[in-house]
Amino acid sequence: MQEILGFAIMVVAISASGVMSPGPLFSANIIYGLKEGKTAGLKIAIGHTIVEFPLIILLGAGIFTSNIFPEYRILIAVIGALGIFAFAGLQIRSLFQKNIQKNLTPSRGPILAGIFLSALNPFFIVWWLTIGFKLITESIELWGFIGILVLFLFHIWMDYVWLYVVAFFASKTSNFLSNRNYKILIICLTIILIYFGIEFLREV
Repeated sequence: MQEILGFAIMVVAISASGVMSPGPLFSANIIYGLKEGKTAGLKIAIGHTIVEFPLIILLGAGIFTSNIFPEYRILIAVIGALGIFAFAGLQIRSLFQKNIQKNLTPSRGPILAGIFLSALNPFFIVWWLTIGFKLITESIELWGFIGILVLFLFHIWMDYVWLYVVAFFASKTSNFLSNRNYKILIICLTIILIYFGIEFLREV
């Protein structure tokens, strides 16, 4: 019992550095929270999970390693940056539509954003290849391959809680914003997204 409790504390403490760090996923989460409400955070977390769980399994099985990543890093960074620029462009364009609705009908957009902004984020992958890999190694040493599932369960709930809470507060904020201030906030968040896209290219 002490062993699993100690491991859980370690996972939570280390995972916080990745879960709560600002990035394109965080910015997109706020944008969708403003537009679609608090459930957008859960949808983005689902998209993130679709990428993160297979990645952890591949790392644990030794199929995806730090030796392989450099070969694809440039491609991932370039596609990721271009995708972020396209996403930012769509957000800006939506602001100039005649009828802007803050609470749109829920869509699959957040799930797709969660998938895309995770899979094509080199910083996210590097985190799992370095900091996260230590957790994977520890979990396998303690419980074998099933340890990966234990690690994932101790880690993933933080993504869901964090993204939901951020989207929740974003949705509440939108209720107090005028149409003009709403546009300004979306533009600011979009500029942040563009910044991360540029950072992706700088890492190439």
